[in-house]
Amino acid sequence: MKLQQLRYLVEVERQGLNVSAAAEALFTSQPGISKQIRLLEEELGITIFERSGKRLTGVTAPGHVVIDMARKVLRETQNMKRVGEDFAAGASGVLSIATTHTQARYTLPPVIQRFVQQHPSIRLHLQQGSPSQVAQWLIEGAADIGIATEALDGRPELLTLPCYQWSHRVVTPQDHPLLARGALTLSSLAEYPLITYDATFTGRSHIDRAFERAGIAPNVALTAIDSDVIKTYVGLGLGVGIIAEMAFDPLRDTELTALAANHLFETNTTRIGLRTDAWLRGFEYDFIALLAPHLTQRMVLAALKGGGLDAGL
Repeated sequence: MKLQQLRYLVEVERQGLNVSAAAEALFTSQPGISKQIRLLEEELGITIFERSGKRLTGVTAPGHVVIDMARKVLRETQNMKRVGEDFAAGASGVLSIATTHTQARYTLPPVIQRFVQQHPSIRLHLQQGSPSQVAQWLIEGAADIGIATEALDGRPELLTLPCYQWSHRVVTPQDHPLLARGALTLSSLAEYPLITYDATFTGRSHIDRAFERAGIAPNVALTAIDSDVIKTYVGLGLGVGIIAEMAFDPLRDTELTALAANHLFETNTTRIGLRTDAWLRGFEYDFIALLAPHLTQRMVLAALKGGGLDAGL
């Protein structure tokens, strides 16, 4: 049994039983993967994949067990490499962070700046996507740390820790009539076209839930995943924006006015996601503490061992 055979198994299953796609992802040949899977099946004395001719059509019951074990073996192998990186004298490494645009653009820059000052030999890889993509990248091992407001909870492979809380703000051009209406209400917002986040981004579920509970149908005229895009279209007079509070900078967004909306929408919690079976390197604990000072190494270790953390903000 070889580690490469286990990699082939996991990748073929991840690619929806498409051996050609698995071969391309692993920079090898389709016949080579098929041969190694056959050899492993012969060694174990079981059939892992169901077949119709040369095409894989399903995973057998013992195959599911073997693939799950293969994932664990590969993750532990990766953990051993991470231990070596962490303890090697003068070690360098790569820290891969998966997050959304709002976090990458507005929250992480000062954190990353301080981290680079502390760890100049560590290379950073920042990948942006939807909250569900962030979760999937963590599960697949393509990211070490995930940061998002939505979609990280409810994944058994992941431990999620509360990072910080924030509220939404309503943004308008400086001469918008809404500014003369007095106290901001959901009813007054519903009178104007709204520009806000896509359904799975940046606390959008809390916005929808507030209008639904009030029995008000908002006119969501435009959605985007990028706070800067939302502000651009608000500036053009196409509607009223609802954005994360950290996405408004009064020094830069001089043509806009921001109104507090924490009385209209629920508070949001941005969370840090980690794989429950990952061995964290020292600099990963340092990054987490820079982003969320209450998440010390001791607390994160306790959460990983216990599967959770009751950390109030």
